[in-house]
Amino acid sequence: MKILSTPRMERCIGCHSCSLACARLVYKHLSWNTAGIRIHSTGGLSTGFEAKPCLACNPAPCAMACPTGAFSQRNGGGVVVNKKLCIRCGACAETCPVDAIYLDSSGEPFVCIQCGRCVQFCPHDCLEMVEVPTHATLDEGQKEVGV
Repeated sequence: MKILSTPRMERCIGCHSCSLACARLVYKHLSWNTAGIRIHSTGGLSTGFEAKPCLACNPAPCAMACPTGAFSQRNGGGVVVNKKLCIRCGACAETCPVDAIYLDSSGEPFVCIQCGRCVQFCPHDCLEMVEVPTHATLDEGQKEVGV
């Protein structure tokens, strides 16, 4: 199984192509506010940028905190989100150790689901998907539900 990694952020120019690709391709919106990966300045154009994607925690605190099961543990780390179950309580964002869950003005959560669709849109090759060992964290009969 693969997860998103940001090994070459020193190359990042802050173009937000990855965020816009995520918002459009995964969440079907075209807004930096509706992306699972966000790019932030680390102090200005000359000091670089940082990405804030989900770290693929295993176990995921956000999944454990979700009262409705909208966030469920992804096999190998990270989460799968079923927005139809989300009640927009914000418990997921409150428990995320790296502030990687973004809530829009209505409380709808946006988080990296480790799909890698943003990687090809980075013009400076800052992002990549890396292989990680798979851990059996889901019950045998449980299915992952996408966005």
